[in-house]
Amino acid sequence: MLELYLSFLLAGVICFVLHFAAQYRVASLLRRNHPNEWRIITDAEGRPANLVRTWIRLQLALRSPVLPALEDGAITRWRRVWRFSLWAAWLCWFAALGIQFSAR
Repeated sequence: MLELYLSFLLAGVICFVLHFAAQYRVASLLRRNHPNEWRIITDAEGRPANLVRTWIRLQLALRSPVLPALEDGAITRWRRVWRFSLWAAWLCWFAALGIQFSAR
């Protein structure tokens, strides 16, 4: 039972890390392959945005249907990883909590 609990915890951590790595990968692919679209994310009202505003605008772009409209397979795959890895992480962590609760 302990091995299952630890494996769920580890899988949750891996999925959370994968979620943030996918954001970084989408941003780097946008910068390299689609600089005009990346400029839309980074420029706010004609001036460069700070790091937090860029991150927020990237989150909005990841949630919008704009990125699949680019028809870039790599961006679409990483966006899918970004989208579902967070759900998988929470499911793993809730499963670990369920095991911990049932062990009492």
